Amino acid sequence: MPIYNAPTRDMQFILHDVLNVSQSGLPGHDELDREFTEAVLEAAGKLSEEVLAPLNLSGDQQGCKLENGVVRTPDGFGAAFEQMKEGGWTALDCDPEYGGQGMPYLLGVATGEMFVSANMAFNMYQGLTHGAYSAIHAHGTDEQKQTYLPKMVSCEWTGTMNLTEPHSGTDLGLLRTKAEPQGDGSYLISGQKIFISAGDHDMSQNVIHLVLAKAPGGGEGTKGISLFIVPKFMVNEDGSLGERNKVSVGNIEHKMGIHGNSTCVMNYDGARGWLLGDLHKGMRAMFTMMNEARLGVGLQGYAVAVAAYQNAVAYAKDRLQGRAVTGTENPNGPADPLIVHPDIRRSLMDQKSFLEGARMLTFWGAHMIDRAHTGDAEAEGMISLLTPVIKGFLTDKGFDSAVLAQQVFGGHGYIEEHGMSQFVRDARITMIYEGANGVQALDLVGRKLAADGGKPVMSFFDMVKSFCKEHGGNENLAADFIEPLKAASKDLQAAGMFFMQNGMKTPNAALAGSYDFMHLFGHTALGFMWARMAVAADAMLAAGEGDAGFLNTKLATGRYYMKRQLPMTATHLARINSGAEPVMTLAEDQF
Repeated sequence: MPIYNAPTRDMQFILHDVLNVSQSGLPGHDELDREFTEAVLEAAGKLSEEVLAPLNLSGDQQGCKLENGVVRTPDGFGAAFEQMKEGGWTALDCDPEYGGQGMPYLLGVATGEMFVSANMAFNMYQGLTHGAYSAIHAHGTDEQKQTYLPKMVSCEWTGTMNLTEPHSGTDLGLLRTKAEPQGDGSYLISGQKIFISAGDHDMSQNVIHLVLAKAPGGGEGTKGISLFIVPKFMVNEDGSLGERNKVSVGNIEHKMGIHGNSTCVMNYDGARGWLLGDLHKGMRAMFTMMNEARLGVGLQGYAVAVAAYQNAVAYAKDRLQGRAVTGTENPNGPADPLIVHPDIRRSLMDQKSFLEGARMLTFWGAHMIDRAHTGDAEAEGMISLLTPVIKGFLTDKGFDSAVLAQQVFGGHGYIEEHGMSQFVRDARITMIYEGANGVQALDLVGRKLAADGGKPVMSFFDMVKSFCKEHGGNENLAADFIEPLKAASKDLQAAGMFFMQNGMKTPNAALAGSYDFMHLFGHTALGFMWARMAVAADAMLAAGEGDAGFLNTKLATGRYYMKRQLPMTATHLARINSGAEPVMTLAEDQF
């Protein structure tokens, strides 16, 4: 069975030695001292290691079943969900007014990484609920909040978001689900939604669906879309559950991965729903969920790969294959362990350097969301800019890392009982849902670069420039960290300049380079994160603080990324500068 060990020490390093969360001045962050966060992370890690991880492989093998209209989750999921609820984990960063613990979003992200690494399919049940909670919290009426949020915070009721239809994926303007207004302020919702994660299951008393639909008078395209709260069971005035609403599961999707999560076809046959937010302004309310979900999917992309990497390391240390070219390393055995071979080391270092950088970027992004919640417009602009990078780049590279981990196992990686196939299959969906990565790249180049007159991206460049200037005189870091970061930042700026000069007159030139730009930005962002971690580690070593072995390992891993991965920015820039011609030259009949 695959192993999982919660990386709490690395999380503590990021929270306290790099981000200095307790000194950030944000509400509630002063309580996040080392002892407190250690207690929270250790408890979440124990739950992940001892309860969730052992259910991952069996959940994949059993999957979910639709029996007489009831969705059954895999054995053990229900009991584990009760432990999750009883421990207060579903309420960690929710509003205390509705039963939440009021902790920063950042801490929820840190614990969420461990839950995802241990069992991604299981964690999606509460993850989708948190997104629905956030949308109702931001856009609901007081009555709606009082009706739904306390039960959703506790996960006695879970939540979903219903966007996709059989003929309408990314282009939501094509959706056909209708909302007919009734005299009592409610609407009757009719239509079919597909790919609905956690659409129905046997672990909660009720499921609160947030459904995009078109009400009369909305016009064409996305401008005519509204968002509706549609409960599985009607809620009486006293909060008790009433009759079953006219919403049902048509089928459970047969998927490549995340078998333990019930991905459903949902049929709405005149189901009663209530408007959430303003009429015909549903996209604005839905994006409250989508933006949070996209950062969460970026987290999923690397978190699954963390578990895959840990298993690859254990296998590489244990599996005996061949002899080291420099001489026998294991004289008492018939062969040396895999980890002595340079190519295995390359694979493991590719994974390790990406995963630790990805964790830092995601935690920094979550910290900016906490800042944005206080009204910090600059933080709001920065996380909006970085959201497609976090979602797109981290899931692309996370999947690549999972494949690399599987490759370490050789043929055994292709055999289901070792669990490596599941990591690859589970990671693959992260590149697709919550906006396929090609769409993330288009959003980055087409919308986010020019947002607010380009202030967020210019702020990013200024941030990197100031950082390099401040630390450029550090002889321990200048050559290995600061200079590579400068070069990457220049590549990113040059790519942005190409889009400015060519985007308007030849838009295909910008769009043809958008995916490369997302990866160029991702590498630069991870380079920045590694440089920040290196500064912290170097300062701690100089002061004689912390675990020297851990800190030196951190610096060596960062140097690997800067030397072996960050130079990819030049390749992406060269592709961008080639323009649209190589991409668009073939006629349709030449494919």
